Amino acid sequence: MKKIQMVDLNGQYEGIKKEVNDSIAEILETSAFINGPHVHAFQKELEAYLGVKHVIPCANGTDALQICMMGLGLQPGDEVITADFTFAATVEVIALLNLVPVLVDVEPDTFNIDINAIEKAITPKTKAIVPVHLFGQCANMDAIMKLAEKHNLFVIEDNAQAIGATYTAPDGKKMKSGTIGHVASTSFFPSKNLGCYGDGGAIFTNDDDLAHTLRGIVNHGMYERYYHDVVGVNSRLDSIQAAVLRAKLPKLDSYNESRWQAALKYSKAFEGQEHIVTPKISCACGMIKSTCDCHVFHQYTLKILNGKRDALVKHLNENGVPCGVYYPVPLHKQKAYADSRYKEEDFPVTNQLVKEVISLPMHTELEDEQIHYITQLVIDFVNNG
Repeated sequence: MKKIQMVDLNGQYEGIKKEVNDSIAEILETSAFINGPHVHAFQKELEAYLGVKHVIPCANGTDALQICMMGLGLQPGDEVITADFTFAATVEVIALLNLVPVLVDVEPDTFNIDINAIEKAITPKTKAIVPVHLFGQCANMDAIMKLAEKHNLFVIEDNAQAIGATYTAPDGKKMKSGTIGHVASTSFFPSKNLGCYGDGGAIFTNDDDLAHTLRGIVNHGMYERYYHDVVGVNSRLDSIQAAVLRAKLPKLDSYNESRWQAALKYSKAFEGQEHIVTPKISCACGMIKSTCDCHVFHQYTLKILNGKRDALVKHLNENGVPCGVYYPVPLHKQKAYADSRYKEEDFPVTNQLVKEVISLPMHTELEDEQIHYITQLVIDFVNNG
């Protein structure tokens, strides 16, 4: 059995090696490093894949979130509601812009933002909701968009972990994650489902006017060189990263299918384990099935119910299996974002999840022998360790 990795980027690279290498050599020969043909081509190709009018490439996913908020004209003191159980980048940019982060609890089964908690948190100062499509599946966007319409709020999708996932609305309409709200951000960090070989990100929107504003912001506020019409930043996707993403984009659906199949095998192996809770699918199928595309499994995350999570992490690492705890500390307990407004009783789910969750290796190159080895280690330890 080959060495188990949390993410096997080298194995994935072998399948696109010639295309990537040839594209990078071309960029080196032409020296079109910034805003070159590969960047513009990738933008168009991603627009077509997502079915969205505008893709604005940028330097990373965190910048993408910040630029979304700048483009919407949010002002210091405006409140932005988002999930307590997510990576800090989501709330980081809110604080950087002197907006007021309002953290709320999540659902216990999907780990996505709780709709009732959002509604309770809305005040006259609320201006936006940032649902995070955590671990690879969409939050309840139908309910979120209805709340936003009712209260005249912007919706900014944090799509860093769910690119390629499909959201099915109650009326049966299917949309790609990141194309439902007013604007969305994503990350192309190397370990993402669609990842480059450095940093990269993008913004999606169907709003023509907003797209125009965003295109200026990412490039120092310029639409014409040396004429600065809006306050901007320097955040551009470079040509080499765009070339890598162009090689991967046509394979994204097959990459996500490989993750789905690995998740299916994991969950099958864990059936009937009373101390292990496998991921729940939030769409109509309700469970992992081979015909569903609503979850792209950026992470495969279990809940360990008998208090052995931390010991299990140690046991797996000692036996050659990397794993992750996403996330060990809620945002409302982080020093940078602590606030007297937050009460522990408002976060019962998040406070429990941080004690129970563990993410197993998940990538496109997982082999059956590796999955069998991992699942048996988990089952044996949880039941007997």
